[in-house]
Amino acid sequence: MKQLLLVDDHTLVRSGFQLILEAQQDITVIAGVENGEKALEYLNSSSKPDIILTDIHMEQMDGIQLIQEVKKKYVDIKIIVLSMEDNIHVVQEIFNLGADGYLLKDSNVEEILFGIQQVIRGEQYISASLSIDIIRNLSKYTHMDVDRNAIMARYEISERELSVLELIAQGHTNAEIADQIYLSKRTVEGHRQQLIEKTGSKNTAGLVRFGFQKKLLS
Repeated sequence: MKQLLLVDDHTLVRSGFQLILEAQQDITVIAGVENGEKALEYLNSSSKPDIILTDIHMEQMDGIQLIQEVKKKYVDIKIIVLSMEDNIHVVQEIFNLGADGYLLKDSNVEEILFGIQQVIRGEQYISASLSIDIIRNLSKYTHMDVDRNAIMARYEISERELSVLELIAQGHTNAEIADQIYLSKRTVEGHRQQLIEKTGSKNTAGLVRFGFQKKLLS
């Protein structure tokens, strides 16, 4: 029987998936918590799960930070992201951090259960719709990533910061960006300031100009 910790900031989502998962013969949900901070508290004080099923966008500590912390301290725990986020660059970042699976919340129940079983067997899994999107756009992603990855590494820009930069270039305010990528307004403000400092830009206009000049934006 595999023990699973469920991490999601919506009580109804946690309750719904807990009912679905506990109907499986080889999975038991040992706890459900609302964010990464609570998940780490649970791991530090209770028995360790075999699998963590987590959303990405949560207040206090998001899923990305949770993955980083868990993979530092508990390398044997499998981590599967269950999210509405379908940005390919975010998915790439998640797997680079060591996640074992990525499932979209709008996938059918059968695929979600299949993905979890694949991870239990030691495989990695990504939702079929994301796989198809990657294949359809492979040449575009490959061409863009060659340039982007080199520039991002040089200026130490994360995938999350790149997402913020793209939305800044589209003219969105901090509040609008926060709503679109499920972050707090303060976090978005912090990302904007870090980008300005990392790129040596004087202001937001200079930051956007940098993004286009360095081919981070298209």
